[in-house]
Amino acid sequence: MERKALYAGSFDPVTNGHLNIIERAAAMYDSLTVAVVVNPQKTGFFSVDERVRIIQEVTEHLPNVHADRFSGLLADYVNENGFTAVVRGLRDTADFLNEFQMAQMNALLYTEGTETVFLMTDPACSFISSSLVKEVASLGGDVSRLVHPLVAAKIKEKVR
Repeated sequence: MERKALYAGSFDPVTNGHLNIIERAAAMYDSLTVAVVVNPQKTGFFSVDERVRIIQEVTEHLPNVHADRFSGLLADYVNENGFTAVVRGLRDTADFLNEFQMAQMNALLYTEGTETVFLMTDPACSFISSSLVKEVASLGGDVSRLVHPLVAAKIKEKVR
């Protein structure tokens, strides 16, 4: 049986912390889908299409990684696509408390055999969040150590 994993989030923008989780999860599973959650009530820094393209570009060195998008209930997307694992990244205990509750609820909604897998973010990336990257960039700060060079260039274009 193919081990298909999903890593879902807003990825607005995808950070070095996200990439750390993506690279590690890609090594653990036969295939990894990185899916951008579409939230019509939120206006993103990057559009959903831009985020999907950026993820494709920064993960092109990982042949088993695919970028996608979805809207609606995570469990529906998981069940419809036959994922065996849902990967969640944890930076700190606050992330754990939120993710644990969500994982418990999703466990009731997933088809049998789907597991939530928590990966701790590399300590060097533990303070990075998409919100923080956007804030620093919008105030003219250098985000090049927080995101992939391609992402830094795209952020710089947006901020102009």
